[in-house]
Amino acid sequence: MTPVSESPRRRIPEAALSRLPLYLRILGERSNEGVVQVSSDQLAELAGMNAAKVRKDLSYLGSYGTRGVGYDVAFLTYQIQRELGLNHDWPIVIVGAGNLGQALANHGGFTERGFSIAGVFDTDESKIGGLAGGARVRHLDELSQVVQAKNVSIGVLATPSEAAQEAANRLVRAGVGSILNFTPTVLAVPRGVSVRKVDLAGELQILGYYEQRRAVNAAAREAASAPVRGVSA
Repeated sequence: MTPVSESPRRRIPEAALSRLPLYLRILGERSNEGVVQVSSDQLAELAGMNAAKVRKDLSYLGSYGTRGVGYDVAFLTYQIQRELGLNHDWPIVIVGAGNLGQALANHGGFTERGFSIAGVFDTDESKIGGLAGGARVRHLDELSQVVQAKNVSIGVLATPSEAAQEAANRLVRAGVGSILNFTPTVLAVPRGVSVRKVDLAGELQILGYYEQRRAVNAAAREAASAPVRGVSA
């Protein structure tokens, strides 16, 4: 389905935009439970943040809810889906058919959210012709043809780091305007091309920080609760 042009809406700050998918997931869970109204306090509690921030984020959608009642779950879900472009079908391509690319291609969550896989690409002859998520793996030389034929605007990068920049260059030349980068490489792309980076190792390092703090705090509590031995004169 070709995206329908809409009148420009108020630009949402990056921080607020990054929280909209979380609100959408929570609203989906509440809807499945039969809930029809939700307050900013309830959303905040489920999202692990304060209610004022939730209200501020949702105000960018033009929806302020009803005082004392909250937000209509179905309508707020629609507003967020519209803002995120989820009322359109977005064909995507995956570059890299290794273990990560295979896992992404087989991830059912893409299709459930309106992101159909238009093609999976690689340069490794041993992978070309195989299946990834039900799609036949093609040579990267066919990328531009598929992007143009299927009106693809989003590419997912799952290559080895040394191949990431060249793969990104090919995506840009093919006409892809947004790239989801699963590699550790910092990409150089032209102005106007959007890049989102998924740094799995970085996220694990952050978790390592929290685990270290938890261990240090536990050791400190244990030391503080230990009995103090008397010293003989």
